[in-house]
Amino acid sequence: MALNGVQLCARALLKIGAQPITSFDENTAEAEISALLYDICRDALVSAHPWSFATAQRRLALLDESPGADFDHAFGLPSDFLRVLSAGQGDSGRGKGVSYRIREQRIHTNAETLMLTYVFRPDESAFPAFFCQALISRLAAEFCLPLTENTSRSEMLGKAAEVEFARARSIDAQQQTPQSIGSFPLVDVRG
Repeated sequence: MALNGVQLCARALLKIGAQPITSFDENTAEAEISALLYDICRDALVSAHPWSFATAQRRLALLDESPGADFDHAFGLPSDFLRVLSAGQGDSGRGKGVSYRIREQRIHTNAETLMLTYVFRPDESAFPAFFCQALISRLAAEFCLPLTENTSRSEMLGKAAEVEFARARSIDAQQQTPQSIGSFPLVDVRG
């Protein structure tokens, strides 16, 4: 779909009957509200689900400083990091199974090497159409109250945004092999 932030906001503004913008720097209420709310709405929606287009795995670099307590090692988080999905032993080739804690933009663990599976902040050009639609709906819901002062319309748009979010999650979930139950003791007992 390849829309940028301004274009996504312009479409959201059209949904609420406001004037679209061509820049965040315009001297209008629409541009000011868009500039204030866009980044946080985008990041919140991206981090709300492990989207296939925003999930990555990366081996992290061990930091020289160690955590003060509870864990032996600290690793720096990637600059595009939004949230952790799992962490695994870096040299085992697994992306899960390691205990960790995040403090002060570092991940603390007892593992000496670390493979992090995480949600990152992708460029807008990587957003698929189903996610763009969900983001536009969320932005319209967020923009409605400050621009129109209509609470009932804002609530209606919020509900519509939740429907679009669920639809986008469903579409995204179809882009990978469904997870199966690997080992489950109750099934194993039945033989």
